[in-house]
Amino acid sequence: MSDTDSFIDEVTEEVRRDRMYLLLRRYGWIAAVVVIGVVGGAAYNEIRKSQATASAQELGDDIIAALAVNDAADRATNLAAIEAGSPSGQAVVEMLASAAQANSDQVAAAVDGLNKVATNRDLPEIYRHIATFKALTLQTDTLPVADRRQQFSALAAPGAPLRLLAEEQLALIDVSEGDAQAGIDRLQAILQDSEATTDLQQRASQLIVALGATPELLPGQQG
Repeated sequence: MSDTDSFIDEVTEEVRRDRMYLLLRRYGWIAAVVVIGVVGGAAYNEIRKSQATASAQELGDDIIAALAVNDAADRATNLAAIEAGSPSGQAVVEMLASAAQANSDQVAAAVDGLNKVATNRDLPEIYRHIATFKALTLQTDTLPVADRRQQFSALAAPGAPLRLLAEEQLALIDVSEGDAQAGIDRLQAILQDSEATTDLQQRASQLIVALGATPELLPGQQG
């Protein structure tokens, strides 16, 4: 390489460096803002996670302390005083409070609390269905059978999270209305369902036997 070519290359490199420095002076702040934004965003997310964890731990401690009280009425009072930081957390607290109320002869208050959860559209479906189911089981002697059948039928819709438990309740309603065969048919269907738990299968089998029929078990099932 000649001295002339070497000189040209050096000048070209100097020009490139000068342009780079000029760009950094003009637009370097943009890169700095981006870096700060990324770092700041990561820090904010970590803070939020930390706060959420702390809030969940505090809620858990409050619930455990409330449940440790022996008297059901006092448990209900203590649970009702807890304020969770999220709709789902509050739903759990309200359902626990309703259970304590039901155990202390405050059934009407328990049903009201469960219905409040059941009608809250901001909650996931599973929360609303559990609250509805529990409210219905508390109203066996007070809610007209037609209303209970209608609501359990809605809970027994295909794909619903409490479908089989609702079918079990519908079978009990069938039996209570004198239609034992309809109840047996529902219970047999539960036994044939692959999603039925062992406890549910056992209850269904026992009720079928009590009604004078023979459980139709799938291969590998035990009555």
